[in-house]
Amino acid sequence: MTHEAWIIDAARTPRGIGKPDKGALAGIHPQRLLSTVLKALATRNSVHTVDIDDVVIGCNTQFGKQGLDLARMAALDAGFDPLVPGVTLDRFCGSGMSAAALAAMGVMSGTQRLVFAGGVESMSHTQTLPRGSLLMDSGNLSLRRKFPQPHQGVCADLIATLERIGRNELDTLALESQRRAHMAILEGRFSRSLVPVLSDDGKIALERDEYPRPQTTAEALAQLKPAFTAVLDKPLDDAGLTYGALLRQVYPNIRIEHVHTAGTSSGIVDGAAGVLIASAEYARAQGWKPRARIRAMTTVGGDPTLMLNAPVPAAKKALALAGLTVRDIDLFEVNEAFAVVPLKFMRDLDIDPAKVNVNGGAIALGHPIGATGAILIGTLLDELERRDRSIGLATMCTAGGMAPAMIIERI
Repeated sequence: MTHEAWIIDAARTPRGIGKPDKGALAGIHPQRLLSTVLKALATRNSVHTVDIDDVVIGCNTQFGKQGLDLARMAALDAGFDPLVPGVTLDRFCGSGMSAAALAAMGVMSGTQRLVFAGGVESMSHTQTLPRGSLLMDSGNLSLRRKFPQPHQGVCADLIATLERIGRNELDTLALESQRRAHMAILEGRFSRSLVPVLSDDGKIALERDEYPRPQTTAEALAQLKPAFTAVLDKPLDDAGLTYGALLRQVYPNIRIEHVHTAGTSSGIVDGAAGVLIASAEYARAQGWKPRARIRAMTTVGGDPTLMLNAPVPAAKKALALAGLTVRDIDLFEVNEAFAVVPLKFMRDLDIDPAKVNVNGGAIALGHPIGATGAILIGTLLDELERRDRSIGLATMCTAGGMAPAMIIERI
């Protein structure tokens, strides 16, 4: 018997600029970022924490302060009953969405009834870590020969080159992302999900998104230099290996048009997000009014060299699992890792841009790697409610050439 997985609530922190010497959240431990969200969800839904079957959290860079099962430590920091377990997973940028999917699977299988899911990333912290190898293959020469994996920004430029998506299209999308995010903030569209982060002394560290740049203009975007030109031929190891050399293993004659800039790439930020998922039976017993059900979820792999193209097949697979078509979806959230990603998504699936990232995306608001997938789910749910629409789809590219996707339906 398959059980329904209901979304009871969703919350997130504001996103702080992810620089050690600048961001408002840079001094906040990532466990505290996450526990802030967990505690808020538990408090406002009067959760009996001893009933929580698991806390499933996504985090990309699990070193230093983000290492050693951050999910369990954050649950303890949130004041949850010590009996509550936690697990931390890594699917690169898709970690937070995959955490929510894993939580839903536990509920739908009938083995769990109440799970907290979500993600966290303190990118200001990860920038202080020794980088070691910057390659996805972690120095595995055999894998490198089979599946060269360049820098994601280089991949974005390569896809734009292959798809003939020009600089003007990218800049136009970025400008619209900033405009939409600014309007969403002015109109309080994020207020239901936002939870302020406090410092250890109890003072507010951050209560609003710190990254958006509403003053952005088309002229300013046009003046920005390409961001990944130098990255292409920068030596990555003592042998002089470059991302360009990796790329030429697969595309020996390609001439990349470097079109992505800092203005058309996702922002580096700190943040955390959570989704409270329960079985219908447990939710009814608590007297909870569910906000949505999870209709379908999936993850697909794609070309690891191009790396960013899997959202389209992921969306197609999720739609097939749900028995839906693109036309049945009221709103889409497609992570703006780079501007080319949502542009290609809309073009390939023939989707009206007015339905995609209607409150802006990661270009304007930032992309806290492990948390973004959970943020997208909450943002999608809030906007479906605000517009009184029914069905939404969220998806995102990840490093390694993968993409999770999830379809939710309001109850």
